[in-house]
Amino acid sequence: MEVLYPRCAGLDLGKDTLVACVRIHGREVQQECRTFGMTTRELLALSDWLSTHAVTHVAMEATGTYWKAVWHLLETAFTLVLANAAHIKGVPGRKSDVNDAMWIADLLAHGLIRGSFVPPEPIQDVRDLTRTRTQLVREIAQHTQRIQKTLDIANLKITGLISDVLGVTGRSILRALIAGETDPVRLADLARGTLKAKRAALIEALTGRVTAHQCRLLKLHLHLIEQLEAAVAELDQQLGDALAPFRDAVTRLDAIPGINTIVAQAIIGEIGLDMTRFPTHEDLVSWACLCRRLNDSAGKRKSTRTRKGGGWLKTVLVQAAWAASRTKDSYLRAQFLRLRARRSPKKAAVAVAASMLTAIYYMLRDGTEYRDLGANYFDTLDHSHLTKRLVTRLEHLGYRVELRKVAA
Repeated sequence: MEVLYPRCAGLDLGKDTLVACVRIHGREVQQECRTFGMTTRELLALSDWLSTHAVTHVAMEATGTYWKAVWHLLETAFTLVLANAAHIKGVPGRKSDVNDAMWIADLLAHGLIRGSFVPPEPIQDVRDLTRTRTQLVREIAQHTQRIQKTLDIANLKITGLISDVLGVTGRSILRALIAGETDPVRLADLARGTLKAKRAALIEALTGRVTAHQCRLLKLHLHLIEQLEAAVAELDQQLGDALAPFRDAVTRLDAIPGINTIVAQAIIGEIGLDMTRFPTHEDLVSWACLCRRLNDSAGKRKSTRTRKGGGWLKTVLVQAAWAASRTKDSYLRAQFLRLRARRSPKKAAVAVAASMLTAIYYMLRDGTEYRDLGANYFDTLDHSHLTKRLVTRLEHLGYRVELRKVAA
């Protein structure tokens, strides 16, 4: 097999140590292994050792977050390849750190490792901020659910009347309960907006039994929610600064139905702006795990479900697809309705997400604006098919149809 990289190295990473194997291809293949620590001093010594052997390419596994520190220290001196651990797994029963490092070096030398996508540092900063923001928002939702659970235990049935328990009225009632107010009439007087018209229903719903223990729980969860909301607001400010060079791209993505500024920021953080890393839009869609898997064997096609992976980008795009499916007079909604009738709502949402990512690919690659094809795109795509379908439907209803084309 052809050797692509005659001087390369493979790294097997751990929490405290790593094993490096240098592979030099000459008349005979020479391999040398050494163990280094994961401290900065040890990693700099690793870099010097690799440079001494004139190594050009280095491969490592994507092991947790351990690879990131190694990557940042070596990326300026070597061409790095990040490998998916599942793609380079060795034979069971012959596993050790040294064997793994040698195996990674052999695979890299022959070009058998498909490198994972690692964005540049500014995009990585945006990715860290957007992922942290998502996690904080999820924690807010968890504490909100715990507040609702506590209210239900106290037999305060306000969650059916107040759509947002953290809204103006909801927070006012929660603070009053925390302060020790249990009179349902006084609590109902705190209603604002349209809830004032539901005063009688609120009084009935706010009649319950609230203990001191439940008040302490409400106070704890509300305090944590307010702290998390402050952290989210601070993250939004940091995101605004980090995305200043990419503001034009965020604005263009914001024009796609179902995508707002927050979603656009998350997408930029996951895929970056350089689309040359993905030869075609199919490669990007496949990388995001939004296409069906290839699983054919013995002439039989097995499961075609989407592959597992792409948790961050896939999740945000599918959520955006559900939002786009409710945007009237849009191509994405028309696509969703068309596929939902033949497949299922969930499969239609994944297909819409793939279409959105395809549009994003060309918008970022070519620097173009989003142009919606319109809700009638599929109707104008094939007149004969649409005409036949409508005639068939009328005939099933008991009508006899005679078509006569009107002059333009």
